[in-house]
Amino acid sequence: MTAWSYSSLKTFGQCPKKYHHLKILRDVKDTGSVATVYGSEVHSAAEEYIKEGTPLPSRFRFLSGLMSSIDALPGDKLTELKLGVAKTDTGYKPTKFFAEDVWWRGIADLVILRDTTALSIDYKTSKNSRYADTKQLDAVAAALFVHYPHLTKIKSALAFVVSNDFIHKEHVAEMRDSYFAGFMPELDRLAGAEESGVWNAISGPLCAYCPVVSCEHNRS
Repeated sequence: MTAWSYSSLKTFGQCPKKYHHLKILRDVKDTGSVATVYGSEVHSAAEEYIKEGTPLPSRFRFLSGLMSSIDALPGDKLTELKLGVAKTDTGYKPTKFFAEDVWWRGIADLVILRDTTALSIDYKTSKNSRYADTKQLDAVAAALFVHYPHLTKIKSALAFVVSNDFIHKEHVAEMRDSYFAGFMPELDRLAGAEESGVWNAISGPLCAYCPVVSCEHNRS
């Protein structure tokens, strides 16, 4: 099966046809909305601030308090950490992000290692945390346990930088495989689509912004 990430699996859940064109055929590109471009710029600014001490651009100065607080946290800070996990008959093992055997891949915005514990932070630029989706934290935490087997506990958080709100979740090493198992039903559906070659389109409010302009539901 094609290597998956949380975002790609979410795309498949929203619309298999869109996933097929973006991830399998690769005949269209999702250039992103204004919101996603803004999110990417915030991520870059946050990474440079933590990693290099680069001052925040003037339009992101509102992040100063939050970012300085995060920067002051103790531990070994790893920014934009690329993680790859391979799935074998005996379990999971670490691998490179683009390795041939990669089964899952993802990028952790910020990981702070502290002996046998860690803090994992994912930046969000939504206006508030009302529709916070914490499931992506499960995949990143599971991957961190694979790559850093000495870890016993991970405190994960979605950091909503605009509203200065944090959504917390705690993960423990004993539950590592269960975190990955939570994605198996959707992965089974994805595997079924790949095997059958059936990629149904799902109509919804986001169709107008979809890059698959040939789709019957696209009204852009």
